[in-house]
Amino acid sequence: MLNKAQKRQQIDLGLAKIKKSRCLVFLDFSGVTMEEVKKLKTGLRKAGATFQVIKKRLLKLAMKEAGFDFDPLQFDLQVGTIFVPEDLTSVAAAIYKSWKEISKTKKNFKILGVYNLAEKSFLAPEEFVTIAKLPGREALLGMLVSVLAGPIRAFMYVLQERSKKVAEVK
Repeated sequence: MLNKAQKRQQIDLGLAKIKKSRCLVFLDFSGVTMEEVKKLKTGLRKAGATFQVIKKRLLKLAMKEAGFDFDPLQFDLQVGTIFVPEDLTSVAAAIYKSWKEISKTKKNFKILGVYNLAEKSFLAPEEFVTIAKLPGREALLGMLVSVLAGPIRAFMYVLQERSKKVAEVK
């Protein structure tokens, strides 16, 4: 049981992490071993996110202090929170990869949802998985360039062939 000072410290920790974050990803980590949690934390650290377990009631108080009206008590399970300081799309793939790896052995390890602090909206786990499966920003930009360059390339090819025919006729 935590005393009042320890609870205040947990709330302050949560508040500091919330202020630095743009999204919060909630996980049910029931039955997950410490070794697997360490793997998860390592993968998240590389992506720029952090994993922290804060009691749901204390997290609710921290969110209220930060000005967000979200209730983590809606989850009946043990909740771990991933604090994402960047845009969700930049770290979603790393979170999804770590989650997929651990959920192979632990069937009850679930993503419960995502709270977007910037938009004050909640994303369902299915929406998060959809975002995580999208290619990265660079890959999407490459696809866009190829889509835009395709018609121009085809037009240049037609002009080149046309000029060859005109040269043959002369």
